[in-house]
Amino acid sequence: MSAATVLAAGTLPWRRRRGRLQVALVHRPRYDDWSWAKGKLERGESFPAAAVRETLEETGLRVRLGHPLPTTTYTVGSASGTAVKEVRYWAAEVTGGDGGLVHEVDAVDWVEADAAPERLTYQRDRAQVEALRAAAATGTLTTWSLAVLRHAKARSRSSWSDDDWLRPLSPQGRAQAAELVPLLDGYGIQRLVSSPSTRASDTLAPYATASGGKLRLKPGLSEEGYAEDPARAGHHLDRLLVRGVPACLCSHGPVLPDLVARLLERVDPALAPGVVAQSVIEEVVRDGLAKGEALIAHVVGTGEDARVVAAERHLLLDRG
Repeated sequence: MSAATVLAAGTLPWRRRRGRLQVALVHRPRYDDWSWAKGKLERGESFPAAAVRETLEETGLRVRLGHPLPTTTYTVGSASGTAVKEVRYWAAEVTGGDGGLVHEVDAVDWVEADAAPERLTYQRDRAQVEALRAAAATGTLTTWSLAVLRHAKARSRSSWSDDDWLRPLSPQGRAQAAELVPLLDGYGIQRLVSSPSTRASDTLAPYATASGGKLRLKPGLSEEGYAEDPARAGHHLDRLLVRGVPACLCSHGPVLPDLVARLLERVDPALAPGVVAQSVIEEVVRDGLAKGEALIAHVVGTGEDARVVAAERHLLLDRG
């Protein structure tokens, strides 16, 4: 008898000491193994949020997610039979924490990345550190994140009699906006830029409150502003690339294809894993983003030198 897939997430916390790249391995006494910090998703939790939470619980380290690393899928046993376990990983730069051990772990060892494969108990865990080492070798390990977000679900146009830009989020949309908080926090998002339309600004408002960030409203990102002058939306995206600060831009379905196409121009397939980034962003240009879906672009450099080296998509769940 086979159970449903078990979903989990984790990170490879990394740092540099005396010019050497190090990663943190955890030891679990229950299994007497050395592996990466990881754990199961809680109900309704996104993969990135779970990865950050589990890392803090198991290592006491606060991390900021970088680009994704290879996913691991394997079979685990349980009292009811077997299940497939899917674990998604991220490179994660350490930003703080006291290193206190809390959850299922009795030791955290910092080891040089070159030596990590031999310390790992499982062969399946080696792909992640090899990808991390490859990124370090090409100068694409240190990145900053740019989230391009379509606003959460709003009340239907047919049910709203006032100006469209005042149309509010639906109950489902408000739930999506709340779920956005741990997602953006995982990437260390600092700068928040949004269309002034209520359904867009209210999508980012909970994160602005939780993070203490300022929500900057830009008419050029609204549907009405875009129809009047399409170039203004692209200008706001370009300004974020110049600043090079982890940021989120929230806009609307008709506006986003042009913005995402500008990011596609910044993809460098020669910088691994740029090929994957290109395919992810091409999908968004072609199919768009769903309401409450974010495209996370991982960027190296700023301004004219800014290049997208990885990308991922996350859809906030509709709980209505």
